Amino acid sequence: MKKILYILIAFIATTSLSSCGYNSMVQLDEQVTSQWGQVENVYQRRADLIPNLVASVKGAANFEQTTLTQVIEARAKATSVQVDPTKLTPEAIQKFQASQGELSAALGRLMVVSERYPELKANQNFLELQSQLESTENRISVERMRFNEVTQQYNTKIRTFPNNLTAGMFGFEKKGYFQAEAGANKAPKVEF
Repeated sequence: MKKILYILIAFIATTSLSSCGYNSMVQLDEQVTSQWGQVENVYQRRADLIPNLVASVKGAANFEQTTLTQVIEARAKATSVQVDPTKLTPEAIQKFQASQGELSAALGRLMVVSERYPELKANQNFLELQSQLESTENRISVERMRFNEVTQQYNTKIRTFPNNLTAGMFGFEKKGYFQAEAGANKAPKVEF
């Protein structure tokens, strides 16, 4: 009789957890982790392109050394910031995003300065690397958007009733989002 009672309790507990969304929370948590891996993948692609870009720019006569140094230092900082996919807190994502933003700014300055060098604009290797960087920036934007979408699904799931009870019991915590860069809501000033 005790065995049947234990089996019945186990069945009810399993059914209750399933109906309270535990399994779907686990699935969404795994999707967030997987999508974070994609975000890191495209950022790594960008980081891998930078040494070749710097090498091709170094060949240009009298190229601003400080600009190259800024790119190299920003790349080193960006690649040193690692986020544990099980701890995707808003603070961790903000720190990651800040270091990547510094690298984006340094690359932007490099591209602007390179416009002053006709030999760079004619260098096929430089043009190809520049094109690959632009393509990678687009990929980064898409993967960040996908990450935010799956994170929103996960966060909604763990915060709605009765899922929030199950989430609290099993330690499911809210994940952070990528935010717009500071000042992104203001149009840049263009002067001719």
